[in-house]
Amino acid sequence: MRLPLIWFIAVARGVFRALYPVFVVADEPEHLRVALAVDEGQRFLTPEAVLADDDRRRYVQRMNRLRLHQPVFRARVLAAYEGRCTICRLGHRELLDAAHILADTHPRGTPVVPNGLAMCAIHHRAFEANVLGIRPDHVVEIRRDILDEIDGPMLRHGLQEMAGTTITRPGRALLAPDPSRLEERYEQFRAAG
Repeated sequence: MRLPLIWFIAVARGVFRALYPVFVVADEPEHLRVALAVDEGQRFLTPEAVLADDDRRRYVQRMNRLRLHQPVFRARVLAAYEGRCTICRLGHRELLDAAHILADTHPRGTPVVPNGLAMCAIHHRAFEANVLGIRPDHVVEIRRDILDEIDGPMLRHGLQEMAGTTITRPGRALLAPDPSRLEERYEQFRAAG
């Protein structure tokens, strides 16, 4: 019987994220590694079962495309920004995301803190939708049509009043947003506007 295990993933010095349950499904002693199933569905898959069941295979392929690094990336980015949104300084971790400056799909979109920004959900969505941009000098810009729009308090206080402010950055320079990534992402914002 295969017993469930706990996989401790290092997030920072002395800080770990527990992923559980995981199951060892293959042992490769010659390479000093094992293959882990990260959920119950993967636990019982064999190469023969996948080949025999097209629907199951498509489901598993989709599962394998999950961003398994995201929880670790989020924990590291939020720790670097001391649990506050880089735009509005909101300090409720449950409302914060780790936004990628350059997307996962970009060749330089690696899950490292210099490619991340701690953002509340509204600012993260605005950043991804090119409603909000961050210049390489760390100044926030809001798309012109959004600045001209009249709506409720969230638009006014949450977005329009952020125009011209400077983002907060991690205390350690090594963790600060990568200027070349910010510049490339800012050009995407300008092209979209």
